[in-house]
Amino acid sequence: MAESSIDISMVTNSEMEGVPSSQPPSNSDGATQQTLEELVGRAIAPIKREFLRPPPPSRTTQNDAASDANSNANAKQSQSSLVKEKKSKRQLKRERRQEQKSSLNLCPEIAKTGDVNACPYKNKCRFSHDIQAFMAQKPADLEGECPFVRADAPCPYGLACRFAGTHKDGASAASVNVLKKSSEVNGLSKDVQKLLWKNKMRFTKADAVIKSLGLTGPNWKIKKLVDKEEDKVVSNGSHAVSETECKLVANDSVDCSECPPTFSPADNVEEACASDELRPSKKAKSVVDEKCCSDEVENDATVLEKDVEKNSTETESVHTADDILAEPDRSLKIHPREKKLIDFREKLYLAPLTTVGNLPFRRVCKILGADVTCGEMAMCTNLLQGQASEWALLRRHSSEDLFGVQICGAHPDTVARTVELIDKECTVDFIDINMGCPIDIVVNKGAGSSLLTKPLRMKGIIEAASGTVDKPITVKVRTGYFEGKNRIDSLIAEIGSWGATAVTIHGRSRQQRYSKLADWDYIYQCVRKAPSMLQVLGNGDIFSYLDWKNHRSDCPELSTCMIARGALIKPWLFTEIKEQRHWDISSGERLNILKDYVRFGLEHWGSDRKGVETTRHFLLEWLSYTCRYIPVGLLDVIPQRLNWRPPSYYGRDDLETLMASDSAADWVRISEMLLGKVPDGFTFAPKHKSNAYDRAENG
Repeated sequence: MAESSIDISMVTNSEMEGVPSSQPPSNSDGATQQTLEELVGRAIAPIKREFLRPPPPSRTTQNDAASDANSNANAKQSQSSLVKEKKSKRQLKRERRQEQKSSLNLCPEIAKTGDVNACPYKNKCRFSHDIQAFMAQKPADLEGECPFVRADAPCPYGLACRFAGTHKDGASAASVNVLKKSSEVNGLSKDVQKLLWKNKMRFTKADAVIKSLGLTGPNWKIKKLVDKEEDKVVSNGSHAVSETECKLVANDSVDCSECPPTFSPADNVEEACASDELRPSKKAKSVVDEKCCSDEVENDATVLEKDVEKNSTETESVHTADDILAEPDRSLKIHPREKKLIDFREKLYLAPLTTVGNLPFRRVCKILGADVTCGEMAMCTNLLQGQASEWALLRRHSSEDLFGVQICGAHPDTVARTVELIDKECTVDFIDINMGCPIDIVVNKGAGSSLLTKPLRMKGIIEAASGTVDKPITVKVRTGYFEGKNRIDSLIAEIGSWGATAVTIHGRSRQQRYSKLADWDYIYQCVRKAPSMLQVLGNGDIFSYLDWKNHRSDCPELSTCMIARGALIKPWLFTEIKEQRHWDISSGERLNILKDYVRFGLEHWGSDRKGVETTRHFLLEWLSYTCRYIPVGLLDVIPQRLNWRPPSYYGRDDLETLMASDSAADWVRISEMLLGKVPDGFTFAPKHKSNAYDRAENG
């Protein structure tokens, strides 16, 4: 996990073709002299004067031209979207099939063997069988060795592999599949996926726990309001229930704003997910009422249970999430102290990071010293609907020895069912529930940080999840919803009694998003109020080993610190913390880390055309963060702070200058050094705007 863990190799001249050379000016008399205090006060990185360079003179003109180009592109895109909207579903499906039939997509079975007769579907196959046409349009092979050519095992992508020239003959394709399956787990089987698609999966444990907690029926809110424990939450100064909500409960009415819209099971699953990402699992169409919430049932039994019991006598059998075990005794509820606990103290925890925190990135962080890893946030309803893209977020590599998954849901029943399903189908050490996500599409559906305004709902979700499985349930929250109105300190004592074994506090509100500095003093305050059985982790602005060390020394009760954006910008931060030093990493060492990521990405997403471009896409997303790193040797003041904005500067060599660029075109050039030329018409724009601040809610 030290420097020696990374193979240090310098960049060849061929790799650096077209890279602008570093030309540090001999003096900077034209630049305005500013003191270090002024620079740091303005959040500008204090870079040594000999490395500073003036900003590009035509930047304003370029921005104007880029904005005009973007506006024109947006106009064309809007027009094309309108044209697409006019097409029928059947027509769109026909176009997708035609694209699959094109020479770009060779049948996987034929690609593996090179035999046209290898495909069992013959003329009914959705892919092309024309090997000559495929080879005629296939791009040239990439430099390097195929990541799957090991132990004399052939590549599973065969002719479609972009490293086909390095393939070896003599082994069966099944050996590669066994090798890949042994290194990655938590895949969704086709049988379970079909049951989820048909709504024929029963959740015995989850439904029993939901019923025992009184979270079923139209009057469950009234039951919770008169509960003594909930009275404590409301009376401790926290604005737990609004006046409007109290009126709704008193009138025995249903808050339909929190009720996800229902839909017909005949609708296309993908279209349904696109229209309502956070909707609970589909109900039987014969009994679904448009006014029913996801947690409403009749006669204390779920609609899904009724439908399954009715269909159980038919020829097609109905499976349960727990086929072997009988329905659990509702009186034997597991106490939080009886659960298997994970000791997070002193462990380096890589935060679950949307988009960039994928499996290849986590493998890189494990090599560099991370102890605990967690998968990307997955939406509960998408998992319950059997979406393959959502289940891919739960994949785990064999190197991740302490691994958890993070889920996000708005209702106790959907979260409980998801937890039960994950417990049966996946191998995880803990399950984290996200109650701090600030993304609008998540918050508007009542999930994520929206739950910070609904402690009753928080309690129901945590109790339902912890009562369903034996695995530790952890929670990730923010300080509060609105800036200046922190509230987790009033709930921290209750979270442990609800069943959570650990809670991670991000020191910002939902309204802050990722702007301003994290409030670690408030995190310390919450840690000291937490019960002894509840582990509390801090999160926010960890960017050097001194940050991690100071937080641990300032608050010894703090279990550990979760590392998020700091790992995105400099993943070797884990090595710095373990070795207690600042690592002045060279550009060659940084390039080797990127090479490791590309190799892991090709193993995970594939070495064919689609896999290479998927790897390139996620590499570019990561490079949009790594460009913010400023080498230690270039700074007048160390360590670098996470909120510092670097001015234009030269690196110590050409590659370091290129890596410091904030231009997407330069990121693409780095990707071409590792994955070859981009396809014609390729464009890239980073997905995340991490510094966004919601000023519309400033009231």
